[in-house]
Amino acid sequence: MSCIQVKNLKKSFIDRRRAGRGGERASLGNEILVLDNINLEFAEGELVCILGPSGCGKSTLLRMVAGFDFPTTGEVLINDEPVTGSRSDSIFVFQHSGLLPWMTVWENVELGVRHIQDPEKTQTIQEYIAMVELDRFEHHYPHQLSGGMLRRAELARALAVNPNTLIMDEPFSGLDFLTHMKVREEVVNMHEFIQKTTLVVTHDIDDALIMGDRVIVMSGRPSQVKLDVKLPYGRPRDVLKTPELMALRDEIFFMLGVSYVV
Repeated sequence: MSCIQVKNLKKSFIDRRRAGRGGERASLGNEILVLDNINLEFAEGELVCILGPSGCGKSTLLRMVAGFDFPTTGEVLINDEPVTGSRSDSIFVFQHSGLLPWMTVWENVELGVRHIQDPEKTQTIQEYIAMVELDRFEHHYPHQLSGGMLRRAELARALAVNPNTLIMDEPFSGLDFLTHMKVREEVVNMHEFIQKTTLVVTHDIDDALIMGDRVIVMSGRPSQVKLDVKLPYGRPRDVLKTPELMALRDEIFFMLGVSYVV
């Protein structure tokens, strides 16, 4: 299991622009501050949903937790150890399919358990493919799957590794409405089953309120934490029939500068 701490984290980028003639490049040294003094802690087994406007640094924050990127100042700790690079006990599920197109569903899932010896490996692969309801499609290639099936195959591959931390960057992006709801249900059910620390970036407020043990709202750039709230409600949840969640929904819409009509 993983306890994650984000301490005094700042992240900035240097804006490099083309200048001069003849293809010369010049660094103008414009520093863009994306994340400004972020302090967060994620408990073991917690499912946390992170909301915020586009470009505020949500995905950048996840990449630093995963060890794919590094803070300008501050640090990320997992179980009191600084994150200095990618870790085998943390799995990142990207916005777009990360399945290898020349491998079947079975072969993609097998990548995560290649260190396990048969017959335990075979049993593990079968269990996770069945968990995401792809047991009749294990020998299909990614191009033969629907968008929802691709996402479920990625989840099976991620979970087969048995990670301590599951990091998901907009896992429902590009899915149609019904498939979105189905995959969201799968994620919630799997979290209830595996109880791993799970961080999810989403733009959908209802997703966050339905899924999360906790919801974090980030401000616009330079981004800071505007709201960090625990949701003491069981699952499944009906946001529209829970007055407290509806009030929080309204508050988050207001924070994000969006008006809506229902």
